[in-house]
Amino acid sequence: MLKVELHTHTADDPRDRIPYTSAELIDRAAELGFHALAITLHDRQLDLRWLRGYAADRGIVLIPGIERTVEGKHVLLLNFSSGADSVRTFVDLERLKRRQPRGLVVAPHPYFPGASCLGGHLERHADLFDAVEWNAMFTRRINFNLPAARWAARNGKPIVGNGDVHRMSQLGTTYSLVDAPPDPDAICQAIAAGCVRLEAHPLSFLAAATTMASLIAEDLRSGAWGGSVRLDADLAKARPYD
Repeated sequence: MLKVELHTHTADDPRDRIPYTSAELIDRAAELGFHALAITLHDRQLDLRWLRGYAADRGIVLIPGIERTVEGKHVLLLNFSSGADSVRTFVDLERLKRRQPRGLVVAPHPYFPGASCLGGHLERHADLFDAVEWNAMFTRRINFNLPAARWAARNGKPIVGNGDVHRMSQLGTTYSLVDAPPDPDAICQAIAAGCVRLEAHPLSFLAAATTMASLIAEDLRSGAWGGSVRLDADLAKARPYD
């Protein structure tokens, strides 16, 4: 079983200010025993040619990926050789999947309280998604992943555990175990076939709040904060799911 993380951001991200490099992320992933990693920058697919050897020397397979904004909603596009950063609509995504069937489409944090989260688009475009993300940002009492888990059960889709890593401390609390050889194609095919196990460990409320405060403070410093996503406030007042 491979320990896999499919949703991370680094200092190469064109939108968010991340305080570590891609190489530093790989180093930390190796320390935590990961076997495969996807660096999924916002709307830019990172050129992995210079990193593949570095990662391989540390026992890690890199999976190409991008967190693409599709009709205003975030979608994880993994293992596509080209064209992922040109997808703008769900029609574009359907065409990409037909051209490159080895790619994997994951719904990240679909029911979290944010304008860029998929919400009802997940239901409307269910056939386009191969898996649903269980996001690491949850506590024992507050868990926006549960509607996604119910959706996955209804639709026969596997669940993958992802950190959505913007701070190094987020890496390793929630991840996937995949029954596959250490190869991007094999890993993505195994996930699509359901050969994946979720490993999810809730955060303390303090850890969740501290991480969110760090992210929002960075947005404020960079001038990127527009007040459209108030996950910190939602975490503070949300009622636990059944």
